[in-house]
This record gives sequence, C-alpha cells and structure tokens, in this order.
Amino acid sequence: MNDLNQSILTLILLVPIAGAVLIAILPDRGKLSAWLALLTALVSFGLTLHLPAHFAIGQPGYQFEVNRLWIDFNSNAGHQGIFYHVGVDGLSLWLVVLTGLLAPVGVLASWNAIKERSKIYYSLFLVQQTAMFGVFVSLDLMVYYGFWELSLVPMAILIAMYGRKDGPHAAARFFLFTFIPSAPLLVAILYLYARTGTFNLSELQLYVAAGAIPSTALFWCALAFLFAFAVKVPVFPLHGWLAETFSEAPVALAMVVAGKLGLYSMLRFHVGLFPTQARAIAPLLIALAVIGILYGACLALVQRDFWRLIAFATLGHFSVTTLGIYGLSLTGRDGAIYLMISQGVIEGALFVLLGVLDTRYSTSQIASYGGVAARLPRTATFFVITTLAMIGLPMLNGFVGEFLIFSSTFTEVSRGWAIAGTISVILSAAYMLWLVQRLFYGPQSNMTAGRPVSDLSFGEIAVLVPLAVLMLVMGIVPNYWLRTIQRNAPVSAPAREVRSIPNPLTSDPVRNVAEAHP
Repeated sequence: MNDLNQSILTLILLVPIAGAVLIAILPDRGKLSAWLALLTALVSFGLTLHLPAHFAIGQPGYQFEVNRLWIDFNSNAGHQGIFYHVGVDGLSLWLVVLTGLLAPVGVLASWNAIKERSKIYYSLFLVQQTAMFGVFVSLDLMVYYGFWELSLVPMAILIAMYGRKDGPHAAARFFLFTFIPSAPLLVAILYLYARTGTFNLSELQLYVAAGAIPSTALFWCALAFLFAFAVKVPVFPLHGWLAETFSEAPVALAMVVAGKLGLYSMLRFHVGLFPTQARAIAPLLIALAVIGILYGACLALVQRDFWRLIAFATLGHFSVTTLGIYGLSLTGRDGAIYLMISQGVIEGALFVLLGVLDTRYSTSQIASYGGVAARLPRTATFFVITTLAMIGLPMLNGFVGEFLIFSSTFTEVSRGWAIAGTISVILSAAYMLWLVQRLFYGPQSNMTAGRPVSDLSFGEIAVLVPLAVLMLVMGIVPNYWLRTIQRNAPVSAPAREVRSIPNPLTSDPVRNVAEAHP
C-alpha cells in the first residue's frame, strides 16, 4: 500500500495522457474514441478515490507526496533545479476527486453532441484533465506553471473547433484574456527563484515568512500572481471572456472552464504564499467580490439565452467564493473550498441538462421554450433538483458553503458587505426559478409542441443520478467533507537547508524560519 501511496498521484496524472495518446494513434471508427475516453475517465476517477480512502485526517503537511529532481541546472550559485514535486492536503484533496468525477460526466455529456472529429475532441479533453490534475497537485512553482499553461491550450482549440456560432472568435478571446496575465506570473516566479534559489512552494513560504525578500518586490510578485488568478476565476471586472466562452464551449468544456483553477490558486499561491500582501489587498477583493455577486445576479435576470444566464450566475457564485477566501477567516476559507466542490457538482448536472435541451431543440433561446416538462418529465425533475441546490436551499449542498461564507463575513469581516452579498440569494432564486418556469412549465411553444424528442437516455440518467445524490448527501452530512478541508502546514523542506542560505536583506542567516511561518 505504501508503494501505491507513493505513486498514486503520478498514476492520476499519467492515465489521462496515456488515454489521449491511445485515442490519437488508433483509427476513428464509430464510437471507439468515446468508449476509450470513457474507460480512461472511469479509471482516473477510480484512482482519485484512493486519496480520500487513505487520507490521514489531521496530519499536517502534504500527503501522497513525491519530490524528485526533474531538471538539474548544475549551478554553483546554490540554486536548485526543477523538481517533480506533487502532493495533496485538505485544500486540494476533494478538488482532485471532483476533477476525476467530472471526467466521465463530460464524456457522457459529449456522447451524442460530438459527431465529427471525435478523435481530436476526446484526446484534447483528456489532456485537459491531466492539466487540471497537475494544477491541483503541483508543489513546485515551475511544474505548476507548466500545467497552468497547458490547461489553456486544449480549451482554446476545442472552443474554436466546436463553437456553436463563432467558436474561433470566442477561443481567441478566451486565450488572450487568460494567457496574457500568465506572462507577469512567469516573471514573478522567476524573480522568486532568482532571490531564493528554489521553486519549492514550502521553502518559498519559509523565505517569505522570514523576510528574506524585499517587501516592495513581494508586493509586485503578489500582484502578478493575483492578476493571473483573478482573470482565470474571473473576478469582476475581469470577466469579459466568460459569457462568450460559456455560449460557445461544448458542454464538457464548460464544466471545466469554470473557475476552480483560479480560485484554488488564489488560496494556495496567493493567500498561502503572500499572506501579508493578501491581507493588505483583501478589502479591495471583498468589495469587488460583493460587486461581482450583485452584478452577476442582475445581469442573469435579463438574459434571454440560457448559456449566458448560467455564465453570469456562475460569476455571482465565483464572487461568493472569492468573498470567503479574502475574508481571511478559517470559517470563510472552509466555506469557500466547500462551495467550490459543491458548485462543481451542481454545474456538472446543470450543464448536462442544458446540453440535453440544446441538443434536442437546437437552440439556447429561452423564449423558444415552454411546457417542456410535458415532453421531458425526467429532464424537468432533475433540473428542478439542480436549481434548488444552486440557489442554496437548506438540505442541499449549495446551502452549506454559502452559509459558512456569509456568516463568517457578517461576524468577522463586515456586516454591511455580508448583507449586500446575501441579496444575491434572493436574486439567484428569482432568475433560476424564472428559468425553470419559462423552460418547463406554462403553455407549450410552437417549437416544443411540434417537435417530438426523447427524454433522458440511460447514459444521461446514469450521470445525473449520482450527481443528484451527491447534492443531497453533501447537504445533509457536510462534515464528511469539512473534516478534511483544513489548513495543513505544508513545510516539506528541512529547516537546516533553508537556514544555510543567508537572508539577502541582512548579514544574518535566516533564523527560526519554521516558527515564522504560521
């Protein structure tokens, strides 16, 4: 079992890439590519379940850790090379499992929607899975940056190839919005390496805590990190790519484009690496988060295309998560992580259901629908359950994270911001229940009355039932997840190695760095 614990994260990273290569070299015959992608996704998901099954709750630091030299710079200046350093803790554990869960969901959601060039589609989809896994488990900043950049490429290509109306334009917009901020991120990573001689996250945290890097430089590095992550989330007003991307992206890609990568990176690499700078900029982020909550909800209320409605609704929910992160309280942080996981489950079901409607009726215009429940009763049932979870109905998973975030904001941050943010609960109920009523109930439109369509297939039901069960279970017994969502102390580098490098700001060695890092 110890050998498997040492190799499990490597297997999780390699299996999707192996599946992508296999699909790429085999001939594209019938549904062969889809079946291979589904098998690969199921194997990946099964491997991710090893993590919570063997995770030691309460143990500090990273678990299932691997730290091996990858690229040796052969430098005499005391600088290390790039290490293949991966591991998980309470922050990343469930996000890895969630990524594994959404992989087979995405494949099944694409089963009937992708009819052309399926070989390319499923290969790139699996490459995207590897990139997402890599972002969540990387503990070397250069390895993390490689996976971060890799996550942009398959997404942009697939949006360009499979966009509903103007895929190339949406792909270019998405790529430029998310790629350009990565340039200052890379510069900041290289600067930190030049000052400290390491890309290791744990060692960098010790250096920062010990004051080994000038405060002005730390400010600009922290700002570069935050800018890249804020665009990826997106944080208001950096959301210009979101609605168009949601409108054009295939269903499976829309599930993963949602801001889990950016939100996770904020927690791990901005708040975690630059706590003083994060505390200084937190009031601005809190204000932008509350504005984003209200802005997203108000725009969702006036949308007439359901993909754009969900895009702005998602902006509001991401803003709630950002509020939890930059409230800088333990309760708010736990709520933010829980909300990320919950929204991943909810959005997975929601995108599948909207994809069902779009595929069967070939339109996303809300006005074209009406009375669909009479034709598609199973679809309507799952849609109502998912909607109730999304608006935060108690006993469903959407409630737990939002309650933790808003209650901690009210008691520990600002009552005014908390009250303003909770207005979104009313607004989200308004636009989601309006969407349910307009799509599924009321008089049938000419389109829905005149076009015979089939209800959910066996594969679609097989996807939606586990997601619906998860929404209920996560709402009833949240402590199963919350007890592993805890702040560990990821100090993996021995203290003597860090003490041996002098502090660039003083003539004294870096002293007591382990105690300096909270």
